[in-house]
Amino acid sequence: MESIWGTASLWVLLALAASLVSIRIGLSVALVEIFMGFLGGNLLGLHTAPWIDFLAAFGAVLLTFLAGAEIDPVSLRKHLKASIAIGTVSFLFPFLGAWAFAYYLAGWDLRAAQIAGIALSTTSVAVVYAVMVESRLNETALGKLILAACFITDLGTIVALGLFFASFDLRMLLFIGVMAPALWLLPRIAPKIIARWGGRISAPETKFFFLVLFVLAWLATSAQSEAVLPAYLVGLASAGVFVRERALLQQLRTVAFTALTPFYFIKAGLFVSFSGILAGLGLILAFLGMKMAAKLVGVWPATRFFHLPNKEGTYTTLLMSTGLTFGSISALFGLTQGVIDQSQYTILVTVVIASAVVPTFIAQTWFRPKVVLPSAPASALEASLEQVETASSRAQP
Repeated sequence: MESIWGTASLWVLLALAASLVSIRIGLSVALVEIFMGFLGGNLLGLHTAPWIDFLAAFGAVLLTFLAGAEIDPVSLRKHLKASIAIGTVSFLFPFLGAWAFAYYLAGWDLRAAQIAGIALSTTSVAVVYAVMVESRLNETALGKLILAACFITDLGTIVALGLFFASFDLRMLLFIGVMAPALWLLPRIAPKIIARWGGRISAPETKFFFLVLFVLAWLATSAQSEAVLPAYLVGLASAGVFVRERALLQQLRTVAFTALTPFYFIKAGLFVSFSGILAGLGLILAFLGMKMAAKLVGVWPATRFFHLPNKEGTYTTLLMSTGLTFGSISALFGLTQGVIDQSQYTILVTVVIASAVVPTFIAQTWFRPKVVLPSAPASALEASLEQVETASSRAQP
C-alpha cells in the first residue's frame, strides 16, 4: 500500500524544485509548477489522490479569492470603464471565434463547439494573480486594471456556461439567496471580527474567511456551479477590508502560495498527456493560435483606446490570453455531461494549459513593464486612464 507521506514527499519535492528553478531562470513559479506536473505525470508516474484533489481545489478557491481581494475598490471605480471594455472583448472575441472554429472547421457538433468557445474564452485569474504578486504589479495601476478585467472576462464565461448548459432549480436559488446577502454583509461583519479577535496566534479571522469560502463553495457545487465563482465575488466584496488589513492579506497569501497552490498547478500539468499532444497536435496548435489571435484582435485595440502605452498594452493582451481554472472547469463539465468525448476533452485541456504557459512566458520575457509602486508619482499609464475616464464622464448627458 502506498504511503500518503511518500506521495506528499514527491509532490512537495516537485514544488520545491519548481521554486528553485523559477528563482534561477526568472520565470513565474506557476508555470514551472505546471511543467513539473507534466514531467511528473509522463515520466515519474505521478498521480493524484482525493486529499490532493481537495488541496488543489482549495488552492484554486483561495487564489481566486485573493485575486478579488487585491482589487482596490477606489482603483476599480477609477478604471471601471476600461476594465469592463477590456474584459468584455477578452471574453466575446475568443468565445465566438472558438465556437465558430470548432463547429465549421473542426467539424464538432453544436453543443461541443459551444463548450469549446466557453473553455477558450477564459482568462486565468490564478495564473495572472500569481504573476502579478511575483512581479509586484498587483500594487500598480496596470496590475489592478488587469485583475479587474480578468474578473469581467471570467464572469462572461460563467454566465455563458449557465445560459447554455446550467439547470436553474431550487439548489441554484438557494445558492443565490445565500450568496447575495453574504456579499452585502461581509464587508460590514469582517472588520468587527478582525477588531475583536484579530492578531491572535489561533488566527480566528483567517478561519472566518475560510468558513465563508467553504460554505459558499459547498452551496455552489451543490447547485452544479463552481466553487471558484463565489470565491472571486467574496474577495471583491472584501477588498475594502484588505486595503486596511495588509498583514492579514499577506498571511493568507503565504498560506496559499506555500501549502496550496503548488498542488493546484502541479495537478494542472498532470492533465497533459504527451501521447495525447502528439495525436492531436495540429488541432491543438490551431485552437491555441485561434484563441491568441482572437484575444489580440479584441483586447489590443481596447488597450490602445484607453491610451495604454504599446508595451503595457501588449503585456495586458498577452496576460488576458491565458487560461487555466475556468477553462479546465468548462472542459471537464462538458466531458462529465457527455457534451464532448475524451479526445475532444484532451484537446481542449491541452490548449487551455498551453494558453497558461505560452502567453505568460512571452509577456514575462519580453514585455514585462517596469514596476512603479503607488508611493511614487502617478505613472503615465494611470494619468492616461484617468484622462479617458474623465473625458468619457463629461461626454455623457
